[in-house]
Amino acid sequence: MKFSVVIPLYNKGRFIESAVQSVLEQTLAPLEVIVVDDGSTDDGAARVAALADPRVRLIRQPNAGVSAARNRGIAAAQGDWVALLDGDDAWHPEFLAALARAHRACPEAQMLGTRFHTVVEHTGRPFEPWPVPEAFCETELIDDLRLRWMKNTPLCSSSVAIRTELLRSMPERFIEGEAWGEDLDLWFRVSDLAPVAVVNAPYATIRGEVPGSLTRRDLARELPPFLVRMRQHAMDGTIPARYRQSALWFVAQLQVTMARAALAENERLESLRFLLRARGSMLSRRWMMTMFMTLFVPVGLADRWQRWRVRSADAFAQEPVQ
Repeated sequence: MKFSVVIPLYNKGRFIESAVQSVLEQTLAPLEVIVVDDGSTDDGAARVAALADPRVRLIRQPNAGVSAARNRGIAAAQGDWVALLDGDDAWHPEFLAALARAHRACPEAQMLGTRFHTVVEHTGRPFEPWPVPEAFCETELIDDLRLRWMKNTPLCSSSVAIRTELLRSMPERFIEGEAWGEDLDLWFRVSDLAPVAVVNAPYATIRGEVPGSLTRRDLARELPPFLVRMRQHAMDGTIPARYRQSALWFVAQLQVTMARAALAENERLESLRFLLRARGSMLSRRWMMTMFMTLFVPVGLADRWQRWRVRSADAFAQEPVQ
């Protein structure tokens, strides 16, 4: 398997060398590492240009957003697979090898991924390889990714690879101009076309709470565009019939998630508004629990409950549906 690794870069100078080095140190060597500098104003691009490895390619473009940077890298990729890594994250040395094992186990899959873990680390120091227990390295073949996502988060934008030919056959790859859900939007559209194989072990590390990070989001007031499109595409037949019900359920579950986020910020009216619009999950245990907390639980306790629930979630998962 020949992997082209695409790394979008925007003002992550203190992290980018660690990210690139984690790719170059893979036991299964990548074909190339394409870093797309999206108009950074720090020294990140210069640090990449100074790396003495012929596999590293630097592409510069005016600032156009992370989706445009990823699309530019995909267009330039020469490998059979495009693997994605954000500029402030890193891989375990066995990450690409784990993807190759997943492909051998599930050759029908067109998207491969691994689980991941989150650390709070702002200095940019390289990560020492972390232990990955073999007992948790089984490969899971996923047919309905939305339904699987409701259980827990099986992959992220720094732990996924997609077959290049499939990506280039799609009319749209990452939707440009959107900053929330642009990755999920693509994962689910790919999964509508072919199965997904995931290694259920954390072979990627993402940095949490980094200022300017793509993982940091302000409280949403409206349903993000990718969920609006998903709901519309489920109703108009764009999404294959066998996935339409889970697509509508997924949208409703994300509305409950947004209600919980609003509740944690003491935005009770916002929480109630999202819950009342989550028609597809009304009367589910998760919906009813959130409604109860919104209506009856004192502000401080509701906030502590939400933050405790997030901290206590499975280390490999994000927002598990209960």
